[in-house]
Amino acid sequence: MEFKATDVRLVEFQERIDRGEKIEAEDWMPDDYRNQLIRLISMHAISEVMGALPEKEWVPKAPTLFRKLAIMAKVQDEEGHGQLLMRVAEDLMEPLGKNREDIFSDLFSGRLKYHNVFHMPAPTWADAGVIGWLVDGAAIVTQGMSLSCSYAPYARTLVRIVEEEGFHIHHGESICLSLAEGTPSQRMMLQDAVTRWWPALMMFFGPPEGSQMSSHQLQNMRWKIRTKTNEELRQRFLTKYVARIRSLGLSIPDPTLSYDQEEGIWRYQQPDWELFRSIVNNHGPMSQERLGLRRMTYEEGRWVREVLAKHDRVGA
Repeated sequence: MEFKATDVRLVEFQERIDRGEKIEAEDWMPDDYRNQLIRLISMHAISEVMGALPEKEWVPKAPTLFRKLAIMAKVQDEEGHGQLLMRVAEDLMEPLGKNREDIFSDLFSGRLKYHNVFHMPAPTWADAGVIGWLVDGAAIVTQGMSLSCSYAPYARTLVRIVEEEGFHIHHGESICLSLAEGTPSQRMMLQDAVTRWWPALMMFFGPPEGSQMSSHQLQNMRWKIRTKTNEELRQRFLTKYVARIRSLGLSIPDPTLSYDQEEGIWRYQQPDWELFRSIVNNHGPMSQERLGLRRMTYEEGRWVREVLAKHDRVGA
């Protein structure tokens, strides 16, 4: 049996990964590795862009000038994260003849999913606080893992994103602390927001892997695209935030939630994973409204992109 050149390359590629080496955009990589990275980073990028929309709704309604400036800065950061990640994705997509236009096309067609939490409504100021504190807190758990991703451009970009997300968590925590120390109606508003967001937070990391991971998940672990399972990330989030939430006098809407000292794991009520799949397939409470807003702004900005593209061609 003859070995193909690609077989040797695959072995050498895996050996590089096993040695802890990082892969650069110009390096040879297996098609599946490239495609998995495009899928992951495109989803991350578009989730940052779509994730700015729930908080953007509160920019004109923030209770003070200080809070207005803070949430405006956060929205700007999230859009900037999306732009940085799209550049990383475009480097991977270029050999395939694709670019960010394809990312947005896939978003609008439903082929590209964005994170379940950003399909949810944010009806009160407390929601803005919970998004900053707990949703971004969940995000930093995942992004912290991805700092060790084998694909160097993604890992380098995440250094800046994780640092800025740390500020976003402080911003959200500050809002929640103020409400927790406020009037009875403010505390009730905060409790309602935590209750409303808890199922989405438990869905954040995706379904548990069960007794066995899929071949797709195992391969991503071998390639060190990721280093922890969905359930390991969820357990880390619970360990970090359950005590903090309760320290504010807030209750978590899961009577089964407890820490199993013997097993060293959190026990909790499984969320509705069928609902999760429905939400990420654009059947969430705010899915169509937010997609419609993003589609409208994308079309309104088309002339700017065309002018810039023309300028680049002339300059070349």
